[in-house]
Amino acid sequence: MKRTLINWLGLLGIVSFLSYAAAVVFSPLAYPGYDWMSRAVSDLSAADAPSLGLWTRLSAFYGLGGIACITLVAVSIQGKLDRGLRVGTYLFAVMQWVSGVGYTMFPLTSAEYTESAAGVADAVGTMMESVQDAGHIVVTALVVALSIVSLLVILVSGYRRKRYVSLALWASAALILMMAGGIGVGVVPKEVFGLFQRFSNLAATGFNAVLGVYLFQGFGRYRE
Repeated sequence: MKRTLINWLGLLGIVSFLSYAAAVVFSPLAYPGYDWMSRAVSDLSAADAPSLGLWTRLSAFYGLGGIACITLVAVSIQGKLDRGLRVGTYLFAVMQWVSGVGYTMFPLTSAEYTESAAGVADAVGTMMESVQDAGHIVVTALVVALSIVSLLVILVSGYRRKRYVSLALWASAALILMMAGGIGVGVVPKEVFGLFQRFSNLAATGFNAVLGVYLFQGFGRYRE
């Protein structure tokens, strides 16, 4: 297969994932006292976080690369694949745009809310004191909902039609990680909250990278 420029740009998905992973791993070095096992990733990029500068530099390719990759994937599959796979991919693209734009517009105003909140209800009550933090909650809810629905549509369509089963398997793995993270943060002790919260974040970014690889290789290669 002769790769076009669009195929090569699919690699931006991997670049985005590596940029995000670097930010998650190394930004705590600029945040004295930050415990990644018990703190949320979003604390690292909060408006008052000492790690904000380092996070911004390390994650420079994360947002732009991820959005560029999934947008090109959505454009390249028009009129191709099964309808369910296309719809699921389009929803995943919408999620990426909501995440990229929403979190830029509504970053956390304080990195301390996860420490001061005793539970989910308390966290919501605390954050609703600020329009910016309330916007952050809304964006998070939309991102989570769109992620789950899009992955479900992709995996159901892939298994049912028995075409692109490998993509359905990747979607299943991402959904399992995402659900484990979502359920985990609500039931696990505060000491390991951060660990489970990272499952969800890495699942979405990782699946975007997978779609980028499919674009790079050409979707037709994976059709079963």
